[in-house]
Amino acid sequence: MKRFVVLVLDSFGIGEMKDVEMVRPQDIGANTYKSVLESNPNLNIPNLERLGIANAAELEIGNVKYSKEAVYGKANLMHFWCDTFYGHQELMGTYPKKPKVEPFYKAIDEVEKKLKEYGYSVERFGSPQEILIINKCATVGDNLEADLGQVYNITGALDLISYDELLKIGKIVRKVVKVPRVITFGGEEVTLENIKDAYECKDLLFAGINAPKSGVYKKGYKVQHMGYGINSDVQLPKILEGAAKTILIGKVADIVENLNGKSIFGVDSDEIMDRLIKEIKENKTGFICANIQETDLAGHQEDSVRYGNRLEVVDKKLKLVMELLDEEDILIVTADHGNDPNIGHSNHTREQVPILVYKKNGLRRVNIGERKSLSDIGQTVAEYFGRILPDNGESFFDKIID
Repeated sequence: MKRFVVLVLDSFGIGEMKDVEMVRPQDIGANTYKSVLESNPNLNIPNLERLGIANAAELEIGNVKYSKEAVYGKANLMHFWCDTFYGHQELMGTYPKKPKVEPFYKAIDEVEKKLKEYGYSVERFGSPQEILIINKCATVGDNLEADLGQVYNITGALDLISYDELLKIGKIVRKVVKVPRVITFGGEEVTLENIKDAYECKDLLFAGINAPKSGVYKKGYKVQHMGYGINSDVQLPKILEGAAKTILIGKVADIVENLNGKSIFGVDSDEIMDRLIKEIKENKTGFICANIQETDLAGHQEDSVRYGNRLEVVDKKLKLVMELLDEEDILIVTADHGNDPNIGHSNHTREQVPILVYKKNGLRRVNIGERKSLSDIGQTVAEYFGRILPDNGESFFDKIID
């Protein structure tokens, strides 16, 4: 009976990476942990404190002190920028390949040509930059919510096109373009006019659909993220087949391919923790990974108080998670990037992330140091189950097991 649980506190970074001055100067000084705790001086997260969050961040603030029993370290981001999708692909064992950043208008001609080759009806819409309307039921353009130029969206009215057919459009676009992500999504009870009415253009360069305004999230929402250079055959869910069942909970279920495992979607932090607890109770062996997305959403809203509240919700139920684990089980709490709510912008921040390790007995009380990649966590999971990730990562399993 053995389980390996990874809990990703989405965006809970612990300080800027060394390369931010060169690659993301807007993130100089970022430290999500510090900002959230300084904005919430009475924050009560005793279980994260016990696991060593202050140790990993090398900073005591308010109620959160260093832990004498912590097994901890920190990880750098190997993927470019600071992205939830790529952070999780990296964690699962992918060696990140450098994508291209450009507004959709630079790719529009090639995308239009390829879609017409496949027999689609294509027309252009919008000003000052154009997007594409496909078969009068979907659009292709820039994602206006992520870092501009990094993501293209396929937005569909699912009363007019099936999601499987919408995905075919997304996969054609993915083959043509080299931006980090192509996201294919749609909703029910939405018309093409609703989608067109949500057209926006930012900085006179980035044209797309304002997804919340379009109404696609309200009913029957379906989504799939497709990354550049992602090969699911070298990732944990595939590598662990035959050795351990993979269970993904929360946003990680949206963005990591898990064809032969179990994927459970959700956003609410209480519900994600409750589902994690349920899966631990029902599965005596396996790899379970859960993502707490609401911390990231609070970061985007630049709401440090809300961020702290979400941490307290998670911490309260983290105690039960730890109690439910058996002697052989291992828990790691980590993050995928930062999202400092006080940095002065609403985007992700390029930060190192904590690695907090828990096992009831048999752990060395060590600092595992500064890891090169989030894939080191994935490689450690793989070694625990007697497997090896072929693409990326250096296991720290031998460093922590007594």
